[in-house]
Amino acid sequence: MTDTPIALARWGSFHVGGREVRVAGEPVREVLFTPGSAPAVLDPNGTYLVGGMYAQVMVPAPRRGTVPLMLWHGGGLTGACWETTPDGREGWQHFFLRRGWEVVVSDAVERGRSGWMRIPEETGGIPVTLTVENPWERFRIGTGTPQDGALLPGNLFPGDPESWANFIRQTVPRFTSTDALTLEAYGALLGRAGPAAVVAHSQGGFFAWRAAQEWPDRVRALVLVEPASTGLAKKVAALRDIPVLMLYGDYIEGDPRWPAIRARGIAFADQVRAAGGNVEVVDLPAQGIRGNSHMIMMDRNGDEVAALVQDWLAARGLWR
Repeated sequence: MTDTPIALARWGSFHVGGREVRVAGEPVREVLFTPGSAPAVLDPNGTYLVGGMYAQVMVPAPRRGTVPLMLWHGGGLTGACWETTPDGREGWQHFFLRRGWEVVVSDAVERGRSGWMRIPEETGGIPVTLTVENPWERFRIGTGTPQDGALLPGNLFPGDPESWANFIRQTVPRFTSTDALTLEAYGALLGRAGPAAVVAHSQGGFFAWRAAQEWPDRVRALVLVEPASTGLAKKVAALRDIPVLMLYGDYIEGDPRWPAIRARGIAFADQVRAAGGNVEVVDLPAQGIRGNSHMIMMDRNGDEVAALVQDWLAARGLWR
């Protein structure tokens, strides 16, 4: 199927969300914006728009998904993680477009093509930036360092030096102080392009849970790919009519963090079920799908997992 051209009825982008912040009392200074140009007087006082979000939408022809499919990225990443894998294969954006879904790929607040403002001055916090070595073990890809090239046995992430460099090239700084702004922006995105089915990875899973609880009428289904956190226990009833699929990859048992993260996720799923909701938790190795790192959509068997997601969405009446 990957050799078949993708026909698009429409392709574009837009920005949503944000709030105005007023800055006063800052000194005026002179700035040379471009070498060889003339200096400009810069007055930082005035009104800023903070918390806007970028979204790219592709509508295939024919369109078979009954609602848009949104792809929400994880921490330290942008929507690029859904587009093309580090070793050059088609990403999940292509996979679902080829099956007739309107696909919406977004960059969360303060990342990628979303607008920036005075962070951390206005929101607090400090930027967290990934080193070349950090995700190698934390994302359950290998041991030691990527320079050693020691992948976990059977791991299917493209961990060769060039692919790893390509992955690190797409990482961006993240702030731990912009969650409220980000949730507001996802709400605005759902308000403009929804109701939708939301596929969210890692930190994006936290926002997906919360967005579904705040705006349940805008979410038709949640697919949470190794969600890093949960929603609010006091609002589980809001999820009663939203089907949820949770996916967990390989190598979790031997990891220092992920057994606890997964256990909290499963416990929250139990709370949702107790409130009358429908949550399906899939342990990929138990299903015979092995070798997955935390970056499931980039792994060499990522399309096999995407096919599982496709079948699940179709079974919920969201694809025709």
